[in-house]
Amino acid sequence: MARWFLRHADEVGTRVRLRGRPRVENLGTLIVHDRVQLVSTVAMLEIATGPEGTLDIGSRTFVNYGTSISASQSVTIGANCQIGTYVIIMDNSFHRLEPERRHERPPSQPIVLEDNVWLGARVIVMPGVTIGTGCAIGAGSVVTRDLPPRSLAAGVPARVLRTL
Repeated sequence: MARWFLRHADEVGTRVRLRGRPRVENLGTLIVHDRVQLVSTVAMLEIATGPEGTLDIGSRTFVNYGTSISASQSVTIGANCQIGTYVIIMDNSFHRLEPERRHERPPSQPIVLEDNVWLGARVIVMPGVTIGTGCAIGAGSVVTRDLPPRSLAAGVPARVLRTL
């Protein structure tokens, strides 16, 4: 079933597993490496790339239900990552803040999740953020700036609580 739902992906590795029915829209480049697990059972998993976007999901990564991942420019998810339920990862805010310019789309900023990153339920990763190798992000956090490797971070905005 994974091959069917990922049929428009540019690359799909071996032993990719899918449970449920996700929404996948690939207008750019979508790469799913070996042994990735995607869950779309309780709530729909949404994966989208824009015409200039690249989404690269590393090997042995787990993406849980209700998650939305959107790559207008670039979203890179490393190997062995754990992405919890209802996580939002988008490299573009899709509107400006100024009232007179809200119909304009701002430039995208790449997002990088390095290897072995764990995002708890309902985490939001803002555009332009890099989360270092081995980080764990607490549930409900909003990551607005880069986090160093092996950090435990939580809060709104997320801040480093301790080193792992």
